[in-house]
Amino acid sequence: KKKEDSKEAIVSVPKKVETKKEAVEKNEIVDLVNKGIGPIKSIELGDIDQAVANIGAEHFKKKCTSCHKAEKKFLGPPMKGLLAKRSPEWVMNMMLNPMEMTKKDPIAKQLLKDYNNLLMVGQNLTEEEARSILEFIRTL
Repeated sequence: KKKEDSKEAIVSVPKKVETKKEAVEKNEIVDLVNKGIGPIKSIELGDIDQAVANIGAEHFKKKCTSCHKAEKKFLGPPMKGLLAKRSPEWVMNMMLNPMEMTKKDPIAKQLLKDYNNLLMVGQNLTEEEARSILEFIRTL
């Protein structure tokens, strides 16, 4: 009976550690008010525009997938569920202005620490390209 009790204890401890690790990996900072630093001051999101999202998927594939995956942590954070944690303005400003964001924005600064000080490289996106990528992220 003692062996069974100790097995249960051993099993329950890793589960708790995994849960904490998962929370850290998912970057549980939620801030939907912060708009970030950059040219985007306000965005109104309506229904998903699938044509724009399709264009965004292509831009994402070409410019973002070397560091970002949809559903898992990679060199950068996963994109699925991003808009439940960040304002759309913040997401676009991060795409358009990553250097200043990582120097001045508290969330971007924390993400930089969380991801081994790996800077997000600016992709010289236009606002239209960034908006299409945002629309694609909404579909994930």
